[in-house]
Amino acid sequence: MKQLWLVLTIGLIGTGIVYAEEIGSVSTKFKLLGSNDKIVIEAFDDPLIKGATCYLSRARKGGVSGSLGLAEDTSDASLACRQVGPIQLPESIKSGKSDGDTVFKASQSILFKTMQVVRYYDAKRNTLVYLTYSDKIIDGSPKNSVSAIPIMPWPAQ
Repeated sequence: MKQLWLVLTIGLIGTGIVYAEEIGSVSTKFKLLGSNDKIVIEAFDDPLIKGATCYLSRARKGGVSGSLGLAEDTSDASLACRQVGPIQLPESIKSGKSDGDTVFKASQSILFKTMQVVRYYDAKRNTLVYLTYSDKIIDGSPKNSVSAIPIMPWPAQ
């Protein structure tokens, strides 16, 4: 029993690390007990690139297990990133020394499944590229979504 509480506590702490603002949601499946299954739209700002915001829609399980945070969400997600202000790239990104930086991570189950957004910089096209996918320790998912922000003078002309 102590091990179960330890796992639950670690899972709940892990979900509180990432912050995304919930913009809205729609119900996709009615559940008699607990909340409905939903598609949730969240927004988060790139922590390193001021002026870059991403919008992520993802599935969230409902029911009793979903309401308690025990259900495993599916890997379905969509991503759209936009320039919302002036962008100045840090030298660490301009130099192209990054193999991709995780800018968002959210738990999708109580054990070992996460939804991630990783940022890449395409120097040739002066574009930020964001990829979302989910992974598990043993078995990830090929489902993914990509979005790109061409870096333009602000306000865009």
